[in-house]
Amino acid sequence: MHSLWLVATLVFLVNLPFGFWRASSRRYSGPWFLAIHAPVALSVGLRLLVGIRFMFATLPLFVGAFVLGQSLGGRFWALSSRTPGPRRLPEQDR
Repeated sequence: MHSLWLVATLVFLVNLPFGFWRASSRRYSGPWFLAIHAPVALSVGLRLLVGIRFMFATLPLFVGAFVLGQSLGGRFWALSSRTPGPRRLPEQDR
């Protein structure tokens, strides 16, 4: 049971940089497609390495970790790509 949660956490962590990359790529381009599908192979490899077979009962956990990692990585990119304007202190408004 511990290995199941460990692999799900690793799937999440692996997908963070791929989600970051996906968000910075043009939609439906080669890099965008690769950023979504390359971590699938890594996730399956992690499962096989640890010895977790395919079971429908574990599918929601791994799909959730995958989607959460991709979406959070994309949000990190959105936050990092903002160009903040000059910050004004309240006393400068007077």
